[in-house]
Amino acid sequence: MKITANDPDKKTWLHVEKNSDFPIQNIPFGVFLTKDNITTIGTRIGNYAIDLAALHQLGYFEGIPLTDDIFMQDNLNDFISDGRTTWRLIRNRIADTFDKEYKKLKENSKHRDIVIFDINEIEMLLPVDIGDFTDFYSSKNHALNVGKMFRDTENALTPNWLHMPIAYHGRSSSIVVSGTKIRRPKGQTFPKGAKNPMFKPSESVDFELEMGFITTDANKLGKSIDINETDEYIFGMVLLNDWSARDIQKWEYQPLGPFLAKSFATTISPWIVTMDALEPFKVDSPEQDPKPFDYLQQEGENSYDINLEASIKPKKQKQTVVSKTNYKDNYWTMSQQLAHQTVNGCNVRSGDLYGSGTISGPKEGTYGSMLELTMGGSKPIKLKDGTERKFINDGDTVILKGYCKNKKVRIGFGECRSKLRKTK
Repeated sequence: MKITANDPDKKTWLHVEKNSDFPIQNIPFGVFLTKDNITTIGTRIGNYAIDLAALHQLGYFEGIPLTDDIFMQDNLNDFISDGRTTWRLIRNRIADTFDKEYKKLKENSKHRDIVIFDINEIEMLLPVDIGDFTDFYSSKNHALNVGKMFRDTENALTPNWLHMPIAYHGRSSSIVVSGTKIRRPKGQTFPKGAKNPMFKPSESVDFELEMGFITTDANKLGKSIDINETDEYIFGMVLLNDWSARDIQKWEYQPLGPFLAKSFATTISPWIVTMDALEPFKVDSPEQDPKPFDYLQQEGENSYDINLEASIKPKKQKQTVVSKTNYKDNYWTMSQQLAHQTVNGCNVRSGDLYGSGTISGPKEGTYGSMLELTMGGSKPIKLKDGTERKFINDGDTVILKGYCKNKKVRIGFGECRSKLRKTK
């Protein structure tokens, strides 16, 4: 089925600012609370939120096989479970409905008042009910940087890293939507020079600049997903900040990996950008040496050219961009991650979330965490207000942004932001 929604020449009758993350070619999906306190599934064009439940009730999806309540949910899980054909039909129909040549909704003021909201009149909610969260460790640059700090230069990469996508099973209960404030965590640390471990608030709270992808129902327990079929089961992507407490992490991570250092909070952006919308921005992934096992081998363009940045905004001050990087630098692709997740027969479900791991480029200014940007706190970053940061201070807001751009279209993810509060 052709993705007509991606037509780069398509124009909408809604006003869309230049360089908006949400042109008519994007059509992401999310869940929001209207000004009348009604929870609905919707999409976004420019600075307008569009109520898909209302559109469905008014007959704009006629001819597409949908249940009456498909968009009258507090999460996208049922819609995602309907599969790729439904996702594509709905995106195409939305694009047609808001095309500048389409008159039915444009000229019906009563329908427009029911369907369209100013983005500032709504409250974004967590878009999916996340049953499971896997966080990968797929940036070679990040793995090398952290390995050098936590181990040594000679053993920066563990022996298994170049053979498979490394990951851990995260905590889905503490995943929150952009805008949610985060409490500084407490835990055990073992500061340099100390004789015994201590229990106290973390002094090294960090962000991790990541992307996340969300799956649909894919396989029964005991059945693997072939790497050439993974595209059928990946719904879309979000920005993801996997908050980390580095001092807690350093003391606890051996022998089983991170635990309390990660589980206190993970923030995602509210709009899920579909893989169909990102199709024009596919690029080759990095060359892999040694050659992976057969179940991880793939051909063609399997990564995405997504520009990413992270900023820190102190309370009542301007934000400072501290990192600019790109998703395409990741060594392991989403398809390889999903194939590896299921090769042992692990089943995946609608709404499951998978983090890319921190995305870092090859040089200073492209690292995706304060741990790398400040060399473990030894080289503080100076912000626009003149203050310095080794890690994130109470009152700081971390803002992640991401977008794809070619000569005709820009597709973005909006913002993923959270403010760090004092510990209780």
